[in-house]
Amino acid sequence: MEDLPEALLTEILKRITRTSDLNSLSLVSKQLYKIEGNQRGAIRVGSHLCIATEALTSLCARFPNLQKVEIDYSGWIPGHGDQLDNKGLSVFSSLCSSLVDLTLSFCSCIDDSGLACLANCKKLVSLRLNSTPQITPVGLLSVAVGCTSLSALHLIGCEKIDRVEWLEYLGRDGPLEELVVKNCKGINHHDFLKFGSGWMKLQKFEFEGKRGRYDSLTGDVIYDSSYDAHSMDLYDFCCESLKDLRLARIKTWPEVGLRVVLGKCKALEKLCLEYVCALNDNDMIALSRSCSNLKSISLWLNLQHYTSDVNYCETRTSFTDNSLYALALNCRMLQMVDLNFIGCAADWPSEIGFTQQGFLVLIQSCPIRVLVLNTANFFDDEGMKALSSSPYLDTLELILCEAVTDAGMRFIADTPCLSNLTLRMCRNVTDVGVAELEYAQKLESLVIESCGEVSLQAAQRVAKSVQYSSECSNALMKKIGLGGYW
Repeated sequence: MEDLPEALLTEILKRITRTSDLNSLSLVSKQLYKIEGNQRGAIRVGSHLCIATEALTSLCARFPNLQKVEIDYSGWIPGHGDQLDNKGLSVFSSLCSSLVDLTLSFCSCIDDSGLACLANCKKLVSLRLNSTPQITPVGLLSVAVGCTSLSALHLIGCEKIDRVEWLEYLGRDGPLEELVVKNCKGINHHDFLKFGSGWMKLQKFEFEGKRGRYDSLTGDVIYDSSYDAHSMDLYDFCCESLKDLRLARIKTWPEVGLRVVLGKCKALEKLCLEYVCALNDNDMIALSRSCSNLKSISLWLNLQHYTSDVNYCETRTSFTDNSLYALALNCRMLQMVDLNFIGCAADWPSEIGFTQQGFLVLIQSCPIRVLVLNTANFFDDEGMKALSSSPYLDTLELILCEAVTDAGMRFIADTPCLSNLTLRMCRNVTDVGVAELEYAQKLESLVIESCGEVSLQAAQRVAKSVQYSSECSNALMKKIGLGGYW
């Protein structure tokens, strides 16, 4: 191998993707060691990273062309040694001249002065700060001013960020295209209205409020189901480049706040709304009229109090069939639908604002390929029968859909393109229904979790790939709102 041209060795190494294989190969010869080090573009270091200046300098010399660096201290304990500090980050930023993407997770020894060193990284495009407790708005402002190429910023669990001068600066002068803020208790969704003209460039925006134990429970506030935030021009900004929007755990009442964004996203392709209080049909209708390119929608809805009459108040989820009809009429490119109804009881179907009739209008009007239903108490075997004629449906996931029985399995077995089926906690589906799927011989994959009347033996005969568990996973418990903090 020593006799091979360096260009050929480089090309061979490019085709090896596993880090362990690259590390092993680099031990074969000095030539491979040098070539592999020069071409390594990404590295992830964890709790055993040595922070001595000499060690960091050596690391950067070993990999001189690093473009992506992730430093993750999750699971760190004092016995692992000292964490990377401001001085160490300064070494990284000064020696990694090609750095494009940097992630700092659970780095408790880095503060604003260390973050300011990133101004040396003139090529830095993406910065992710995850649970970095010492970072304040001052440090973020230094990044906003110094990193002129920054187009993606993620802030997750940053407790000390409580002002938004950095956001205002990025809105005026920054090239930001992707902004994600999660679980930062000092920032509320109204702050993002100060982003101003920055909304015009933004392509992905995600905001998730502070998580809590009781997010899925019904509050005491009564919302006006006829209130139309989109009839008033309160906020003068455009977000016509936005393609991916996620809003989670925010309260929009009594102020309008970010709900007005729903009527301004003409390029939107992916929408996710999780436990957003006070939204109503007018918000979804405004969205549908603007977003003809919408391809994916995920609605995680909890119970709220609504009234349009001072003498009547109902407890239900945010949207009704009017929202489904609007989506069916205006969003004809919709391919993925995820509906999650947390806290809705099977014996109280009126708690869900959607009916099976409205839901089927949407399904029959759009080329739905992926469908996820969680606690959809309105959906039964007749709904499964209607789904069986969906020409594009490829993936179906049912969670806690107690009205679906073996008869529904018999119907869904006839779906033309269905190849992936997941059943979680569907207690009225038995081996008899699963046998109907076996006869059809269409499924590529089948996932069965905590369906007490379905046996492993029955599931194993149905698909090429089968995952089976008689117990609920932690991920499922969280998804259905039974796992404490989510």
